[in-house]
Amino acid sequence: MVGASAIPIPTPLSLSLSLSPPIPRIFSLRRISNPTLSLCQTHYFSLLLTFPLHFSPHNYKHSRRQTHFSLNASSSSSVVGAEYTEEPATAVKFQRSLSLPGCSGSLSLLGTGYREKIFAIIGVKVYAAGLYVNPSILSELNAWKGQSTTKIQEIPSLFNSIFQSPLEKSLQIVLVRDVDGKTFWDAIDDAISPRIKAPTSIDESALSTFRSIFQGRPLKKGTFIFLTWLEPSKMLVCVSLDGLPSNVEATIESGSVTLALFDVFFGNGPVSPSLKDSVAKGLTTILK
Repeated sequence: MVGASAIPIPTPLSLSLSLSPPIPRIFSLRRISNPTLSLCQTHYFSLLLTFPLHFSPHNYKHSRRQTHFSLNASSSSSVVGAEYTEEPATAVKFQRSLSLPGCSGSLSLLGTGYREKIFAIIGVKVYAAGLYVNPSILSELNAWKGQSTTKIQEIPSLFNSIFQSPLEKSLQIVLVRDVDGKTFWDAIDDAISPRIKAPTSIDESALSTFRSIFQGRPLKKGTFIFLTWLEPSKMLVCVSLDGLPSNVEATIESGSVTLALFDVFFGNGPVSPSLKDSVAKGLTTILK
């Protein structure tokens, strides 16, 4: 991880790269020919970058006018039938639209990507991710019509507008490795905590709630994790081992924490460049 020091854990984590058969209609994994790797838990799942930033979220007025859109396949994703889009590096299949607990309506897939860690020049993929948004958000982005993909990636205000909208957006994470829950949480905490310069009691409470979801919980390969922003200061967390979740595990109510997490993926130096690139290409297609 760039900008953060991972604390080694004495007991090594042996990571087997031989993969079990894919779960039907949800995802499949390509076999990696590399032999078993022995990795320290903290180094294995240090998936996020850190930047010492302070955020002050603001509410914005928005339009409820419904905008429907359909994405064409780009170099970072491919359409699999009418219902799914495949993230090619991991072969994880994402539904093109879905309904999640707590959301007012269906969300549409805007882009997909993956997170990879490099160990001794060997790339190890940790998870695939996809960003879903309420289609009405697109009506708030007219100011960026006609921009190129490169330009969209370089415009922080566009991604800030997506975050600040009170309409729902959700990040779906699909693990492609077994991960200990504490290791997963430590990686998240290492990323978002430095982005909150002076945490308040509200922020500390939100982080404690967030931590309790994953501590002592094994996260198996194929686990779905949904981080759903209902509004800038309210995020729902859903975890499912078997398909889409049916309930909300926790509600995180802290504008600083929710914005820090969004910035990890869509700010400068995102942890999954492929995800931000795919989302930018999706926006380019829509905002012609």
